[in-house]
Amino acid sequence: MSTVESSSSAVQQPPSSTLPMLGDMQMQMQASTSSASTSVGVPLDTQSSGEPPAKKQMLDPNAASSSSSSSSSMSGGAGSAGAACGSEKLAYRISTALCCAVCLDLPKTAMYQCQMGHLMCAACFTHLLADGRLRDQIATCPNCRVEISKSTASRNLAVEKAASELPSECQFCNKEFPYKSLERHEQHECQERPTKCKYHRIGCLWRGPHHETTEHERNCLHPQKSGYEVMAALEAHDLKIKEEKKMFSTLIDLLSYEKIIFNDLQMKPYRTDEYVHKLFYETARFSAFNQQWVVKARINNSARDPHQSNERTITYQLILKTKTSTPMSIHFFALKGPFSDMKVTTQIYKHEFTETSTESDYYVLPLPDGNGSSSSECNRMLANKGINFRLLMFLLNK
Repeated sequence: MSTVESSSSAVQQPPSSTLPMLGDMQMQMQASTSSASTSVGVPLDTQSSGEPPAKKQMLDPNAASSSSSSSSSMSGGAGSAGAACGSEKLAYRISTALCCAVCLDLPKTAMYQCQMGHLMCAACFTHLLADGRLRDQIATCPNCRVEISKSTASRNLAVEKAASELPSECQFCNKEFPYKSLERHEQHECQERPTKCKYHRIGCLWRGPHHETTEHERNCLHPQKSGYEVMAALEAHDLKIKEEKKMFSTLIDLLSYEKIIFNDLQMKPYRTDEYVHKLFYETARFSAFNQQWVVKARINNSARDPHQSNERTITYQLILKTKTSTPMSIHFFALKGPFSDMKVTTQIYKHEFTETSTESDYYVLPLPDGNGSSSSECNRMLANKGINFRLLMFLLNK
């Protein structure tokens, strides 16, 4: 009986010396499996904890941040370079989409669109309208051929604002600036912008980048020249000043005349009855000094095909429509009126109207130069339905 009881108790409760043996066996089994897995090629992240990388990152956020920082540091240079390249490509694609359909350039002022949404800058838009006027045809969009006019086309303010924020390259230093600040940079800030020598009034013809101006003026030879050598340049400068002074003196004298009158007029376009119809402008009759008058204008001196030339001018004449028994010495000139947006400089003309000479010569309407030519202002005037201006006339009593 005692023998049986002792054996049963041995089965139910094993000796305490066997517990460490089981623990050692489990540790040995884990060590063997880890060593076997290491020899097979398990990643290093699983060797320390026995957990896969994803599970380890979920359990240990520090490990996730460290692994992400290490991976980002490895790809940081390539990522920033790729982002910069992507932004440049995006800016290029946007600037290409916002370009004028005619000149393929970003707008510097206003941007118009036809009824189908095709974009045209203000200069090209007025040029197309002027060409239509000269050809006696309806102006059309160069892309879809839909009719365009100031009443059908509209400004696209979103495109203008977007274009002003895009980078654009300076024509002098080739650096990129926002389009809205490019003009200021090119005129006042760019160190490569062309600049004249301060001694140009005495004959120095040097013209170079702004950052070389100080060095050139320090070594310029014109300040050391004698008065005889710089006399030609001074005479040309004095002649220009003399002409301006003469014009102002004439204007002051005219304001002292007894009979002075002005009229706010509008010239409208018409066509001649010739085989090749030519464009001209004419006002309605108006009264001045108890006589009836008309102002008539023509484009490029009534050239055969004025639309084929980029250089365009407007000349005008004063015509007496009633008979006069006594000669009339008339000074006249055109200027911007209260209902006009014309940009014109002052140039005074004179004609002696008699019974046989009722028309003055054609005189140039002095429009300001834009980019070296007055054609842009001429196109803007031709694009309008009429040309509004104020005519001042002075009658000299004899």
